[in-house]
Amino acid sequence: MKIERFEDIIAWQKAKELTYLIYKELEDSKDFGYKDQIQRASVSIMNNIAEGFERKSNKEFKYFLFVAKGSCGEVRSMLHLAKDLEKLSEQSFNEKYKLAEEISKILSGLIKTL
Repeated sequence: MKIERFEDIIAWQKAKELTYLIYKELEDSKDFGYKDQIQRASVSIMNNIAEGFERKSNKEFKYFLFVAKGSCGEVRSMLHLAKDLEKLSEQSFNEKYKLAEEISKILSGLIKTL
């Protein structure tokens, strides 16, 4: 199956879901520095997948997938901080962390296939 649009990439779909969950969770947060950083990192995951795909070169796509994977690690790190600072419940942390981990694994698989 040949993927024709970045919107069809499972990792992008899950990154979009993660971004939405993070935005919704923090919409009332007054910690603007933290909020901005984790939101930008989550958006970076989905945007780097999209940008890399649109470059139409496996080499460039792979590079952008690595960048997306790095942003995924940043989101997981920020989630730990949010949990420790009690900005997230244990359940909310687990939901988002599991999704970020899943995205990272999918990205690793995509990178290997390229």
